[in-house]
This record gives sequence, structure tokens and C-alpha cells, in this order.
Amino acid sequence: MNLRTLVSTVFSTVHRCFSSNAQSLPGFNYILLSQPQEHVVHVTLNRPEKMNALNELFWREIGECFHYLSTYGKCRAIVLSANGRTFCSGIDFNDLAKFASIAYNADEDVARRAFKLRSLIQKFQNSFTTLEKCSKPIIAAINGNCIGAGVDLICAADIRYCSDDASFQIREVDIGMAADVGTLQRLPKIVGNHSLMRELAFTARSMLAEEALEFGLVNRKFSSHSELVDASLQIAAKIAAKSPVAVQGTKLELNYARDHPVDDSLHSVAIWNMCMLQSEDVMKAASVTINREKNEAVTFDTL
Repeated sequence: MNLRTLVSTVFSTVHRCFSSNAQSLPGFNYILLSQPQEHVVHVTLNRPEKMNALNELFWREIGECFHYLSTYGKCRAIVLSANGRTFCSGIDFNDLAKFASIAYNADEDVARRAFKLRSLIQKFQNSFTTLEKCSKPIIAAINGNCIGAGVDLICAADIRYCSDDASFQIREVDIGMAADVGTLQRLPKIVGNHSLMRELAFTARSMLAEEALEFGLVNRKFSSHSELVDASLQIAAKIAAKSPVAVQGTKLELNYARDHPVDDSLHSVAIWNMCMLQSEDVMKAASVTINREKNEAVTFDTL
């Protein structure tokens, strides 16, 4: 990425954020949005009667939701949880018929079927990538089973907590396919253990909460769903109290550093900070820190 592109990215991000101040929370069919605390948005997967299985509309709404929140000025941190006993049971098997109708359509040749399948797969990939690209930090609060596409989803979040009853399963090999929406690309970088990653992906065995904590898929676990959500909201509130310029810049640079060499990443953050160190947020936060005014709340302008 050259200097011009980096500077353009910085200013286009700021412009999009400032343009969203008058927005309000939208409604969805399978997602509930609420704002329990200032600058914190709670996103709840809400298809409990189907164990939060993802049909095509649900996939699309996830992408639309996090794309919207990325530029929603009243949001600085997000908690993602689910209603019901299961966080997400993966793709809705009824929707697999759409894949089959394309893959086994004898009226089209293999190349044309392949292009249609690729388009459908990329649509699902892009939906979950919106979490990673969302400018706001996302805390995934996982309870119960998290299977297949559910694992893809949480791997795109920034922070993952779970309840004691949580389990994680990369199940795609059990339905004759390789996981294709992000788990194979993101999870190895999260757990840092390729041997474990391959075992989970090749066998489709479940990883329970204690093991997930041990290997770093989650970094905290709680005894109940309610404690899990409460703790996630508390952390989100702490994040939301910080400078949004600093937090969003940190997420952007962490994502960039994960996928680029150190020298490139240092160059990227230098370009970012040559703009953002001029923000009034720096002086506000520094003044409180230098004067050791720990109990003084700092008010940052909407971004």
C-alpha cells in the first residue's frame, strides 16, 4: 500500500464516520439491536427456534448489520450474543438445497456452475468479513453450541468470551465440504497451533469451553449465559469510554499487522498517526493521565 492510498484510506474512514451521526438503529428479521449503555450496541442473533441456524436472509442481515454499525456514530463497541441455548448451529440445511441445485444442474456446463457457486460462496464470505472490517471492536459472547458457520462468525470478532456450556465444532467435513467462510483462514492465527487446528478441522470433533480457553479461542469463560453477557457489556463499556479515534485506529492497525510484515505495519501506523495525533482526543486523554485524574471521565466527540 503506497502513501497516497494510506492517506486516502485514513480520511475516507473519518469522512464515513462523521456522516453517520444522525442515524438510528434499524430493525431486522433475525437480529435484535439494542443500546443498553451509552455508545455500546448489543447485537443478538434471534432465531432460537431453529438454534440460530443461518438461512440466506440471516446471512445477509449479519452483513448489513455490521456494515451499518461500522459508521453508526453512537456506537463505539459492540457485543454479539445469541438468544436460546445454542449460539449458532451453522448453515440452515434447507438452504443447502440451493447449493445442490447449482452444483448438480445438468443443463449447465461445469464452468458456469462453478462461477455461480463461487459468487454464492463469496457473498457468504463477505457477510462475515464485515465483522472484521467493522471499525468498532466486537466482543462475541458465545453460549451453548457454536457449529460450522458459527465458528466462522466468531473468528471474525475481535474478542471472544464464552459460558461454561459452550462448545465449538468445525463440522464442514461431516457434510462433505471444506469450511469456506473464514475458519480455516482466521482460526490458525487466533490459536497459534496448526496441529490442533488441523485435528479439529479434519475430525469435526467438539472443543469444549475449557479447551477453548486453554488454547486461546476465547480468553474468558463464565458460569452462566447472563454472567457472560453482563461481563461482555462491561468490557464494551470500558472500550466505549476511550477515544474512538484511538480505538478504531488500534483495530485497523492490529488487523493490518496480522496480515503484513512488521516493516509494512510500522509504516502503516506511522501514516495513521501522522494524521490522528493531531486529534484533540490526544490532548484530552493525555491531560487526565498526566494529572493522574483516574476518576475523571473524559468526554470525546462523536466519530
